Formats: sequence, C-alpha cells, structure tokens
Amino acid sequence: MKALLMGWVVLMFSTPLAGLAESADDLDAPNGPVILTVSGNIDHTNVGSEAQFDRAMLAALPQHEFETSTPWTEGSSHYSGPLMRDLLARLSLGSDAADAVLVSALNGYEAEIPVSDFNDHNVILAMNKNGEAIPIREYGPLWVLYPFDQDETLLSEKIRFRAVWQVMQINVL
Repeated sequence: MKALLMGWVVLMFSTPLAGLAESADDLDAPNGPVILTVSGNIDHTNVGSEAQFDRAMLAALPQHEFETSTPWTEGSSHYSGPLMRDLLARLSLGSDAADAVLVSALNGYEAEIPVSDFNDHNVILAMNKNGEAIPIREYGPLWVLYPFDQDETLLSEKIRFRAVWQVMQINVL
C-alpha cells in the first residue's frame, strides 16, 4: 500500500512538471496569416523544418521598445517588437549555435547579419511604430531595426544594409 501511495505521489508531482517542460519547448502552429518563416539551424519548428509565426505569436514574445530616427524616415518614432536575440533563443539556439542569419525581404532584398549584432545591440524585429502595426508601404510588417539614436556607430553603411525592412524570412546559418 505504501509503495502504491508513493507511486501516486511521484506521478502527481512529475506529470505537471513534465508537461511544463514540453510546453516550453513546443512551438504552436500559427492561427493567423504567416508573416515570418524561420529556417536553417533551429531546434524548434512547427511546419516541417521551419518555424512559422503569425503576428500574435511574435507579439507573445517579450517585447522591447525604443525611440529612434532612421536614415529612411523623417523624425524620430517609437518602435517595438521582440529582440532578435529573444526570437533566436525561442528557437533554442545556443550562443554558439549560429554565426549569422540571412534575412530576406518581400522585394527580394537579402542581408547577412552576424548574430553578434543581436548580442551587442538591442536589435528588434519591429512590429509596431508609434503603437500601430507597421504597414508594408512604411517598411512593415516586420523590420530588423537597430537603435540608431542610441549609438552613432550604428549609422554606418554596413549597419544600414543590415536593417532589412519588409522581412518575410530568416535563415539561421
């Protein structure tokens, strides 16, 4: 009887913990339109070998915000979205798992960005500008955005080419 009771106690306490561990690793399938596909060197996927995200899934990640001007817009605006390093961490990339990502835009533009940029700067995948979703005609729906006004070295040509707008796909190299 004592062994049966101990088994029941172990089962009661281990099952919820196992369920929590699984839910932290699982990547749900998108319910809405897919606005981002991540492929390549990732551990967690939800559609074949890819991780597809709808807007709600990206919004569920921890959000970061900053105010900055950009070389392509007038004045300063408030931008928000998940940090690129948090997005990669959600896909379970260790700090040494990838050296770079290849970011592709709706118009066919591509830029290779070293992962070190995401660790050295608070680079976001901007989803919102001044509290509103960024429309395609204004560089959305997603924009790899550096906090240009926080560090003048980010205004270099090299970094400007990495600030990809109208992002649709990220390939982790």
